[in-house]
Amino acid sequence: MVERIEQAGRAEPDVPGRARSPRGRATGRHGPGGRRRTGLLRAGVALTLVAGGLTACGGGGGTPTLNWYINPDNGGQATIAASCTKAAGGKYRIKTALLPSDATQQREQLIRRLAAQDSGVDLMSLDPVFVPEAANAGFLRPFTASEAAPLTQGVFDSAVRSSTWEGKLYAAPFWANTQLLWYRKSVANKAGIDPTAADFTWDKLIDAAVRTNTTIGVQGNRYEGYVVWINALIASAGGRIISDAEQGDEAKIEIDSPAGRQAAAIIQKLARSRAASPTLSTDIEEPSRATINGPRGGFLLNWGYVWRAEQGDAEAGAINKNIPADLGWARYPRVSPGQESRPPFGGIEIGVSAYGKYRDDLAIEAVRCITSPANMKRYMLDEGNVAARPAIFTDPDILKEFPMAPLMRDSIAAATPRPATPYYADVSGAIQSRWHPPASVNPSTTPRESAEFIRAVLRGQALL
Repeated sequence: MVERIEQAGRAEPDVPGRARSPRGRATGRHGPGGRRRTGLLRAGVALTLVAGGLTACGGGGGTPTLNWYINPDNGGQATIAASCTKAAGGKYRIKTALLPSDATQQREQLIRRLAAQDSGVDLMSLDPVFVPEAANAGFLRPFTASEAAPLTQGVFDSAVRSSTWEGKLYAAPFWANTQLLWYRKSVANKAGIDPTAADFTWDKLIDAAVRTNTTIGVQGNRYEGYVVWINALIASAGGRIISDAEQGDEAKIEIDSPAGRQAAAIIQKLARSRAASPTLSTDIEEPSRATINGPRGGFLLNWGYVWRAEQGDAEAGAINKNIPADLGWARYPRVSPGQESRPPFGGIEIGVSAYGKYRDDLAIEAVRCITSPANMKRYMLDEGNVAARPAIFTDPDILKEFPMAPLMRDSIAAATPRPATPYYADVSGAIQSRWHPPASVNPSTTPRESAEFIRAVLRGQALL
């Protein structure tokens, strides 16, 4: 039996790499007192006051119950929970609990429960950027080397890296994701460009959209999706936002660099051109997807769910039925012609709570079941969310449903995750503060100002 606990939370946009539904309309070894641990706690300690009133969702007598806190989808995770419950043969059952749609609210709800050492949390579907923060605070139970081996064998290296903190695996890759350049083939032909060409750049893309009076859909709202874009541009230019993340609030801030300035120049060029969506500064995944279906639709940077969403909307009559046939796909554009792009990385990983009653046995078995190749394939077919194992992309069933699967596989393999740091929420918030709105970005000042602000925020000298 699989139960579903609805959690309070207002409906918010889906978070990056965590598309709610491709068919829907819609993303601590340092111990107490350690300096790095305070990065999470200064955001979450006040929340623990509320957490004291939370009650654990224990399994009671009989069959042990594992509570799995999941991000919203169309029921794919609940289906896997039911399948793993059946496969356990009475050894355990998995009960899913639904987190809010908004990434910030998901993080806050989990922090409340974990900071209160709520034993009613056993498993969690985690955004990759939350793993270092939760691991550093001692909230996640690390996998041993023998446990980690089957969870990482045959898995994308980018997914393994995003699940690892200080040399230990703290979460099991479940599904991975990346962004592709989606385009109307008729518009590309009119512009005289080949988006699949090896040297296709952002400059060529923007120039083509301007020539054809079409738009480029991107996520420019002041939220995590905008940081995904900034990070991918900086990585594609050969740079990083921060390095030496293990130093916590003393990590090196590298956003003020030639790569940071190249990224800023691209954002400035697009945002101030007629190729930008009129609502660029408030666009998230779904509004940006809508731009490619409009009268000026031409190009779109968005996650893998787009393919299923476009087909579903065409079948429902929400968009012209000819649009999916006119839809092409290519790898994320380059910043420089001679340097390969580093596409965005997203997805979900399964963490085990450090406070769950079954953290050392049944929870580990359940994670192995949830993240098995068969269930990764099932979830990709059911939800359109991309598997974390490259071998699945050659499966005939997958290729039939996702003709761009080989490109997705190669893009995930080349993707660069966002910075792995226990202070990620601070870093992301500081970047959003100084890089938004996109039309205000200036390559001469924005990277420098954001570097200074990130440092001040990490040292407690400024507030977000």
